[in-house]
Amino acid sequence: MRRTRIALFAVLVLCAASPATASASSARAELALSSAAFSDGGLIPKTHDCASSGDGDPEKKNESPPLAWSGAPEAAKSYAVVMHDLDNGIIHWVIYDIPATTAELPQNVDHAYQPSVPTGARQAYYRGSASFFGYQGPCTTDHTYEWAVHALNKESLTELDSASSTRTAENAINAATIATASLRGNS
Repeated sequence: MRRTRIALFAVLVLCAASPATASASSARAELALSSAAFSDGGLIPKTHDCASSGDGDPEKKNESPPLAWSGAPEAAKSYAVVMHDLDNGIIHWVIYDIPATTAELPQNVDHAYQPSVPTGARQAYYRGSASFFGYQGPCTTDHTYEWAVHALNKESLTELDSASSTRTAENAINAATIATASLRGNS
């Protein structure tokens, strides 16, 4: 009886480690983030730089870049995007309550608490060199910026409102994250 159990256990272990099982699990999609404006690790176009840098460059328009994601887990109930300046830790953009049916953000999302696109989304108030809702592009050169899309286990982050800081919003997003993917760009 004991030999039978050991043999059965060995067969189960071999089946679990078989190449068919390994290829099936690696075939599962993973959350991925990309932009049509720049490649991962590439140079961020000036149109996405902040317009408040003081240099008067007309090419700097403070427009958020277009973003697209794929491979989200089936359990995702909404999405959020957070943008950081990795060199100084400043959060430049938080947009959340993006519906689960959405897989992209257009270029130049409105600077409003509730932007027109995507419907239902909300943005944190940026308190930095400029004060407004939404995206604040790179204002310094030679910095690395990271956009992260978060698949969330909640349809809405109801604990947040128009007075919530970017840090408070990021904490709520992190607490509800079930998957994440990132994209980096250089200024």
